[in-house]
Amino acid sequence: MSWKNFSINLLLILVCVIFATGCGVYSFSGVNITAETITIRDFYNDADNGPPDLAQRFSNQIKDYYQRNTNLALVNEGGELIIEGVVVGYRLTPVSPQATNPDEGADLSALTRLTITVQASYTNLEDDQFDFENRSFSFYSDFNSDQNLTAVENQLIEEIYDQIILDIFNASVANW
Repeated sequence: MSWKNFSINLLLILVCVIFATGCGVYSFSGVNITAETITIRDFYNDADNGPPDLAQRFSNQIKDYYQRNTNLALVNEGGELIIEGVVVGYRLTPVSPQATNPDEGADLSALTRLTITVQASYTNLEDDQFDFENRSFSFYSDFNSDQNLTAVENQLIEEIYDQIILDIFNASVANW
């Protein structure tokens, strides 16, 4: 192949990539939507435990994620796509039990698991094929039981929210 043919082919590929990403219909994150606006309503906290700003943090993170990964304009009301929901669970459970000396008392666990559950609804006013209502999304993260929860809580919540938001994103606009 000559240098001239290679240059022309490279130029054609570059033009196609620019056109595909510039039209707002497809992006490299796999999002294939024609809507231009999205409304993400503030999530509510209905979890029994957890920090008081649990739902507000989730609302902010999910809005940021959609703005970073789509060409959708975030609007307060009237979006073509609508996401809303509730944080319904914040649970700590012992995992990975370890035996102790019988003279010391009860068995302890080496790890504690923080599980957060979010119920979300997604409405696409252009195409209701992928709509869902009150679908539960849950994820967990483990930490050493000898650590104080308050020392690791923010990091754990961040990790858990990242995965839940990715799951909601894939279920809604990515159509996975």
